[in-house]
Parts: sequence; structure tokens; C-alpha cells
Amino acid sequence: MDVSDTSRDTGWIPSTHIRGKRLVTTFIIHGLLVILMPPLLLGVITKTKAAFAGREGAPWLQPYHDILKLLRKDAVYSRTTSWVFTAGPVVTLAATAVAALLVPLGNHSAPVAFSGDMLLFAYLLGLTRFFTTLAALDTGSSFEGMGAAREVTYSCLAEPALFFALVTLAKMSGSLSLTRMLTFSSPSAWAGAVTVLLTAALFIVLLSENCRIPFDDPNTHLELTMVHEVMVLDHSGPAFGFILYASAMKLFLFAAVFLNVALPFRTGHPALDWLVFVAGMLAIAVAVGVTESVMARLRLTQIPLMLITATVLSAFSTLLIFR
Repeated sequence: MDVSDTSRDTGWIPSTHIRGKRLVTTFIIHGLLVILMPPLLLGVITKTKAAFAGREGAPWLQPYHDILKLLRKDAVYSRTTSWVFTAGPVVTLAATAVAALLVPLGNHSAPVAFSGDMLLFAYLLGLTRFFTTLAALDTGSSFEGMGAAREVTYSCLAEPALFFALVTLAKMSGSLSLTRMLTFSSPSAWAGAVTVLLTAALFIVLLSENCRIPFDDPNTHLELTMVHEVMVLDHSGPAFGFILYASAMKLFLFAAVFLNVALPFRTGHPALDWLVFVAGMLAIAVAVGVTESVMARLRLTQIPLMLITATVLSAFSTLLIFR
């Protein structure tokens, strides 16, 4: 039988072809957003903070210029460092990029999805922190060692909140895959309360994991209050550019997870879903900028209390769903 006759009789070949083209298009758009959008979020945050301060602020695209400028420069390495210091920024960027393949954007499936990928996502982010702190310790500087100790301490308090949130979403969706966990619609009567708790907890984790105010200030130069920035002081040139880009991509991923939990949207039209997702991500960047403008940085002794609060909120959501 002719293939064209089979396609007319069953419709199987063209429908499969259309689905394949849609998947390819989805994955291409996913990749472009992951590559191009993260620095824009930083620009939006900076512009929002400048508006609150009554200043014009840096251009929207300034983070792109900063990263490209660093990539064109030469790197300077201390004689006391080893291959660990050189590998730190590369592994950090590579692990973050792989984690980006596991997170669904909007109502679209992630390019890589399988049962248990939520654990891979969490541990890839842990790998980025491990190599960042390891590179800081490799310099032999007690100053960077102080920042590394603070970073690891705060991450130990933030990770339980993230894992409780993942467990809650896994129970609600009946899946261990991020694509299913972040794109399902729950009919449960407890879904509203659980969503509120998860939204509050994940927003705190977003600010903490990305070193934003009130937990850290990416623009600070005060020695006694620096956390993340102190760990990357010895990096320069392309290596520092990799670190900045990986940080922006990490902010993008946490914002995508937060958006799917806090504002699940289902328009039914693929193109419109992408537009709503981009608008939602920009809105989150504005919210981060507003938060940094109206809040002061917490004292170092108060940060653990804030992170414990996030863990408690996330744990309560788990208790509700397992009631």
C-alpha cells in the first residue's frame, strides 16, 4: 500500500510528524530562553532598584555587555592555585546548563525528563556550589574561606526547604519527574493552602540560593558581610564571566520553578504559553527588585532564622498533602 494512502486512511503518519515538529520547536525555544534570557533578569532587577532609588540606572542589557567584556579579557591565575581553581567556573556553568534541561518552562515539557530527575536537578545545583566553594578554598585565602564557610552553612539550611517542596509536588502530581510535577493541575481541596505555603517557601529559597537581599548583596564590598561575592574575588576574565552567567542562569531556573508553582497557567495555545511565561519571569525579576528595594539586608545571625522559616513552611505543605 502506498504511504500516502496509509496517511489518508489512518492519519497516524502526519500526526506523528506534527508532534515531532512541535517537540523540536519546543526544545529550540527552551534552549534559546535558557541561553538568552538569564542576563535580562539581572538587568530588570537593577532597573527596578534604580527606579525605587530615583536613579536612571544601568541599561537593561548591561549584564550582557559585562559578560561579553569579561569573555574577551585574559585570565590571571595565582601561583598558589591548582586545576581545581580553573575547573570551578567551568563545572559550575556546565552543571547549571544541564540542570536547565530538566526544568519545564511554562506549560511545555523539559527537553530531558525521566522519573527521578528532580533528584538530579537538586544534586546538580549542589555540585555547582561544591565546586564554587572548592575553588575558593583552593586559593588558600582565609578571607575566601570565610565566605565559603558561610555559603555552605546557609545552603545546608535552605536545601531542606527545597527538598520538602519537591516531595510535596511529587505527592500531588504522583510523579518524580519535574516536568509532571510542575505542569500538572491538582483538583485537591488542599491545593490552595499548599500552594500558598510552597510559594512563600520557594521565594525565600530563591532569594537565598541566588545571594539576593535580604540574605546577601551581590554589589557589596564590605569584608565582614560578604558571602558569595568573596568566594569569586580571585577569578578574572572568562572564568569570572562563566561565574556571572551561571549565576544568572541559576536565578532563571529558580524563578521558573517558582513561577510554575505560584502561577500555574494553561492557555491551551503553545505560542501564548511562551509569551505568558516570559511575562511571568519578568514580573518575578521586578518582584525581586522591589523586595531588595524595600528591605534591608539581614544580620548574619538572623539569616538562619529566615531559612528555618522557609523549611517550616515547606514542611507544613508536606504535612497537609500527606494528611
